[in-house]
Amino acid sequence: MDLQNLLDLDRDGLREFFAGMGERPYRAEQLMRWIYHEGVDDFAAMSNLSKALRARLAATAGIRLPQIVLEQPAADGTRKWLLRLADGNCIETVYIPEPARATLCVSSQVGCTLNCSFCSTATQGFGRNLETAEIIGQVVVAARAIGLPANRGERAITNVVLMGMGEPLLNLDRVLPAMRLMMDDLGFGISRRRVTLSTAGVVPGLARLGAECPVSLAVSLHAPNDELRDRLVPLNRKYPLRQLMAACRAYLEQQPKHRITWEYVMIDGVNDGPAQARELVALLAGIPSKVNLIPFNPFPGSEYRRSPPEAIERFREHLVRAGLTTIVRRTRGDDIDAACGQLVGRVRDRTRRQERHLGRLREVGAS
Repeated sequence: MDLQNLLDLDRDGLREFFAGMGERPYRAEQLMRWIYHEGVDDFAAMSNLSKALRARLAATAGIRLPQIVLEQPAADGTRKWLLRLADGNCIETVYIPEPARATLCVSSQVGCTLNCSFCSTATQGFGRNLETAEIIGQVVVAARAIGLPANRGERAITNVVLMGMGEPLLNLDRVLPAMRLMMDDLGFGISRRRVTLSTAGVVPGLARLGAECPVSLAVSLHAPNDELRDRLVPLNRKYPLRQLMAACRAYLEQQPKHRITWEYVMIDGVNDGPAQARELVALLAGIPSKVNLIPFNPFPGSEYRRSPPEAIERFREHLVRAGLTTIVRRTRGDDIDAACGQLVGRVRDRTRRQERHLGRLREVGAS
């Protein structure tokens, strides 16, 4: 019999689990305090549970975390962990400390299905969706590696962004319980505004996210028109900008005090010119927005180059003059391949995309 991994269950799920054992619902809260506040995985150490209940839990359930294979510290304080899952797949998780906050970037899939042309993760292909335990497990592992603070008023992790490997809206059944655990006071107690889901634009998923667990939203835009976005973000062929922008406006109607963060990778000679800046201003008109300009992070086999600093600054100035809050994201962790678009992990690729990519690199090297 497979043991139930209790990290797969949010508070409501744990209440149902204990009810199925004939136990009172408050056992869920007790267990959550042990796991997420005290860092205890051993049922035998959970002293406010009866010995009989601890024995039953040990026989039917477990608390199983991803395992750290490799930890890489960057010169700027960023830390990246390569985590091994039970099936041998690996994912990557990145911790980014700053003076006023500490952000954890977590993955939602093994690899990614979307094949965005500027992203190193895309070359690895796709393995599978992560389970809820494997998503929230990244937060647990990181918090313990950093050191759970003795004073719960001081958080080891203040922000979580689902911007790692994968498209979160293609795995909502597992992502939603994980986000609820991030925000639950008996989990990590992170504010709804400090949990950010990043999507390339899976329109049906946006509607469900807004209805069931609205959090801060980041959209990987990268182009201001359909022709260019079809090339950079192939998902755009299924959900073109007209549909995406309508879905984003609808999302904000449910969150009137929020704004959308638009991620825009700056690629030399591709999407960084004055014409694209003007199109972007027009596209975002009337939408409460923040624009993150992200210098492209190169990877082997990529056809693209990073936009020069002066081109990025000209683009930024055009958006600012139009009234758009715009920042140039400072590249963090690129010396350990932890920057945006560089997460790779180790994937058992069901799409065989990595095999095809390596084949193309061999052909280039032979020519």
